[in-house]
Amino acid sequence: MINRPRVLLVDDHKIVAEGLVQLLSDRAEIIDIISDGNLVLEAVLRERPDVVVLDISLPGVSGLEVIRQIKTHRLETKIIVLTMFAEAAIAVEAMRAGAAAFVLKESSGDELLTALQTVLNGQWYVAASLTKEIVTLMVDGGDATRVSLSSQQREVLRLIVRGQRLKEVATTMGLSPRTIVGVKQKLMHTLQVSSTAELVRYALEHRLVPF
Repeated sequence: MINRPRVLLVDDHKIVAEGLVQLLSDRAEIIDIISDGNLVLEAVLRERPDVVVLDISLPGVSGLEVIRQIKTHRLETKIIVLTMFAEAAIAVEAMRAGAAAFVLKESSGDELLTALQTVLNGQWYVAASLTKEIVTLMVDGGDATRVSLSSQQREVLRLIVRGQRLKEVATTMGLSPRTIVGVKQKLMHTLQVSSTAELVRYALEHRLVPF
């Protein structure tokens, strides 16, 4: 195990990042804090951190896409996802993309420190509260339930799953924010979910869009 690992923090909430610095500074060298998903890969290639602590929801490029980018370069960098989304389906997608750990922001600081030590030892770590659900999804692989959605609905859903905010979805698709809000509301009604987290979970579990 690396005695004092070099850690890159990726989170667009300043207060969270500052808290992480205080928590990790005794155990690791914090080499940088990044708040935009578009800037992560460049920093990883330049700094070659031992560990990246990464939020899923980021401006620019989503955390899931960042994981894929890093893994495409076959780097030894370990990725710990630290997120507010307590969804097993998102955890499974992150682990399949290449993350080594999935920790919730509601967890204690000790759990993140445990996750850090675990991934440095070459093992995986998942939040204790999600372990059973994650194992079930990894074994079953989700189901192939199909829902009749338009191409526009599927694209909006895909971008939401990738972590884009509604204004970013509107910009990406060249549509008005009001139109995107309407599409999202119709999606939630069709899929019978009541929140963005439930919408993302449903899409991942039922494989409604490519990732």
